[in-house]
Amino acid sequence: MRKLFVVCFLCQVLMSCKDAKINAIVSLLQKWDGKEILFPKSPIFTIKGKDTILYPILDEYKILTYVDSIGCISCKLKLPQWKEFMALVDSVKSEPIQFLYFFYPKRSADVCQLLRAADFDYPICIDEQDSLNKLNDFPSEIAFQTFLLDKNNRVLAIGNPIHNSKIKEIYLKIIQGGEVKLDGEKNVIQTKVNVDKSVISLGHFDWQKEQKTSFVLKNIGESLLVIQDVNTSCGCTEVTYSKEPVQPGGSVVLSVSYKAEAPGSFNKTITVYCNANSSPVVLRITGDAE
Repeated sequence: MRKLFVVCFLCQVLMSCKDAKINAIVSLLQKWDGKEILFPKSPIFTIKGKDTILYPILDEYKILTYVDSIGCISCKLKLPQWKEFMALVDSVKSEPIQFLYFFYPKRSADVCQLLRAADFDYPICIDEQDSLNKLNDFPSEIAFQTFLLDKNNRVLAIGNPIHNSKIKEIYLKIIQGGEVKLDGEKNVIQTKVNVDKSVISLGHFDWQKEQKTSFVLKNIGESLLVIQDVNTSCGCTEVTYSKEPVQPGGSVVLSVSYKAEAPGSFNKTITVYCNANSSPVVLRITGDAE
């Protein structure tokens, strides 16, 4: 029954999508609900891609994340956020939770560089043969390449808790032995927000120079506005903002900094989760780094 709650909850999150997309996602979730994840024999785990360590896959609850070779690796990994999430899970868990990171990069050196830059010293598997994916045929969308597994490696929940705060909430509730309820969302006091502009072009600029801009969210409702989480589509985009609740009629500034990883056109999204009826609010920055 709890798994059914997860499916319904995710559908509620995706109500802004078209019906066809919702149906496809529901079908995907139903396919993976309770499915056993198969692991390759004797996968090799390392620390920062260098020191090989003994890291057996245990008979306990696990969070498995798989990252393929498509697109921007740093955008997908978000290693600092994973470190924060692991610390959070460690502080609330009622049972041991094992984190399993399987990476299938085009170039192993790129992943190792990111691991060192983030000082990420948790065991990871650089799966150069893509063995894990070949055994399980994971969904191609990054949103569905992270799984919460039970002691028998069966899927309890699917979704990326780093890219979506709603998924994070579901994972934490299940990990703590709680029940995922739908009606809890309805009890949250909501307000309304207005965005001065949802898309900002940074124009043409030297790709080695950091760019800065800002978005303004105004509380046009009758209740306090609370920003619960802000996610970016790329590790090259950072957002800072005041964590204080915004009074009706007040505004909050989201300061955005963007550092291109290489020359080229870009189109990055910033997703703001808040207690507004239009949440999540999706913002976008575009431009040409030269």
